[in-house]
Amino acid sequence: MREYLFTSESVSEGHPDKVADQISDAVLDAILAQDPVARVAAETLVNTGLVVMAGEITTTANVDFQQVARDTLQRIG
Repeated sequence: MREYLFTSESVSEGHPDKVADQISDAVLDAILAQDPVARVAAETLVNTGLVVMAGEITTTANVDFQQVARDTLQRIG
C-alpha cells in the first residue's frame, strides 16, 4: 500500500488572491454580457495600490476594463 500526502491551501476573505479572482470574474461577466461567444482567459494580479490585468481575449465586446476593476474594488471595499 502506498502512502499519499494530501495538502490544500485556503485563503480568507480580503486576501489578494480572492480580490484578483473577483476582478477577473467581473471582466468575464462584462464581456459575456455583450458577446456570449467570446473567448476569455483573464488574469489579474493585485498588490497595495496596483492592479495588473493580463490575458488573452477574443471578443466583439467593448468593455472599459479599468472601470470594471475600479467598480469591483469599490464593491469589495
